[in-house]
Amino acid sequence: MYIFKQFILCWAFTIVMVTIAHTQQIQINQIGYISNAPKIAAVTNYNQGTRFYLTTLATGDTVFTGNLLPAHLDDYAHQIPVQLIDFSAWQLPGSYRLKVAGIPAQPIININALPFYAIGKALIKGFYFQRASMPLLPIYAGIWSRPAGHPDSIVFIHPSAATIQRPAGSVIASPGGWYDAGDYNKYVVNSGITVATLLSAYNDFAPYFDSLQVNIPESTNTLPDLLDELLYNLRWMLTMQDTDGGVYHKCTNAAFDGMIMPNAATQPRYVIQKTTAATLNFAAVMAKAGRMFSQWNRVLPGLADSCINAALLAWQWAEAHPNLDYNQEKLNTLFKPAITTGAYGDTYLWDEWFWAATELAITTKKSVYTHWLLQYKMPAITLPSWNSVGALGMFSLFERRKSLPGKLQPFADSLFTIFIQQANLLLQNGNAAMHTVMGQSASNFIWGSNAVAANQGIWLLKAFMYTGERRYLNGALSNADYLLGRNAAGYCYVTGFGTKSPLHPHHRPSIADGITPPIPGLLVGGPNPGMQDGVAYPNRFPETAYVDDDKAYACNEIAINWNAPAVYLINGLNYFSKLGIWHP
Repeated sequence: MYIFKQFILCWAFTIVMVTIAHTQQIQINQIGYISNAPKIAAVTNYNQGTRFYLTTLATGDTVFTGNLLPAHLDDYAHQIPVQLIDFSAWQLPGSYRLKVAGIPAQPIININALPFYAIGKALIKGFYFQRASMPLLPIYAGIWSRPAGHPDSIVFIHPSAATIQRPAGSVIASPGGWYDAGDYNKYVVNSGITVATLLSAYNDFAPYFDSLQVNIPESTNTLPDLLDELLYNLRWMLTMQDTDGGVYHKCTNAAFDGMIMPNAATQPRYVIQKTTAATLNFAAVMAKAGRMFSQWNRVLPGLADSCINAALLAWQWAEAHPNLDYNQEKLNTLFKPAITTGAYGDTYLWDEWFWAATELAITTKKSVYTHWLLQYKMPAITLPSWNSVGALGMFSLFERRKSLPGKLQPFADSLFTIFIQQANLLLQNGNAAMHTVMGQSASNFIWGSNAVAANQGIWLLKAFMYTGERRYLNGALSNADYLLGRNAAGYCYVTGFGTKSPLHPHHRPSIADGITPPIPGLLVGGPNPGMQDGVAYPNRFPETAYVDDDKAYACNEIAINWNAPAVYLINGLNYFSKLGIWHP
């Protein structure tokens, strides 16, 4: 028995050592590093030696060396020790091998002035691959071309949405728009934050986007491609407004489609109950879009006015129906067919009211909306998410700070103080294990945690824009590093990019098209210890609760409201890099 016990102990020890050896990794930004910006990699589970080496690919000559920084324990990745490699001082563009004695894997480091250019374009192009109601032609989609799916020219009024003018079973058309995520349905609430984030990206970095083409059907016109792409969804959103001003919550099947291509998905489509959340989201986006597209009146005659009028009508409907929430479970007890697709229910609506009132106040300059903002209690301003949109209104106030009505100036100033306080909190624990802003709290790791990282990056980029303080810009860059590989899981979380990226996202076209590589330019959800999909994850620690499995929708689905902040963050960093912000 003693010998048997010793064998078991030795076997267990061997397994542990093998596991440790296999987790000794150098985690890098797999896309590349900006020449003059901070450049950091992370070594995990390492206890041999103290130095690192950058060597040339051709000859293996060492061009730069330095000491590994002291180890920190990563609290959210099972206390693994992490040592940082800081090679910021090496700024010569090129490709190098990063070596640490005792670690077989020697990743290639790319350094240049604009390393995120291709991936920034791909993240925008990812929305093209989500288009409903049109074929994706080989000239634009390459090997991922496909026939049109979901024309949505015949969409039924669900009994929950019935009115005298549009009774149950009557038909409207609601073509176009983006598929929301890995499924084939279209949701107003999630479209709202997505379009608003893209509009904000254009507002902040217009000179960069004005010349950026991503090869979409509209690339030959005079509009920037980013605006062309978001217009495809904005025009769909306009079809979701009823004649009374209310906005249908979603355009959807009764149940999710199987893992089939869009053109094979032919189940009946419905618009479902009008809700206050959807209507206020719609009002906010249309007011913001109307303001933006007013400068393009010659190219898009009447669009700005149509958006603003739709926003005004939506606000009026919301005032008459201030608390009509979407409770899908209750809905299914009252109406048939039962609806089991994404709910996007939201019962706390102060942030939606605030966002809509802000956009309408800025766009129309009417005192009624300014009065609303000054009269009612402010919602808590938190990181943007589909059900927490107060920050979107705050961002718009900052964008138009110099031209706000006089009464709103002190209000905007008070919000700015809160905004900077939050930015400082994001940087508070800058020496966390991976040296990224993302991952300083277990609460960062939720469903769509990669969107948390991207939205933190937006917050910090805006803080840099308004203050000029480089620490905010560097914090945002650290989250780009996180998304692109410097994380405990070791993934570049954007499909089609990096040396280790998701191959099996929960995304119907990528699963059903028979093509091995997934559609590129899609940000997957990221680590999620909630693991609501029931799939077996390698482990459940917050930062490593990720598995590249197409059934793992809780961590490996894609979604438009995750891609949008990634578009802002990555292209925003491109913009500042082109400006030479990091240059001495």
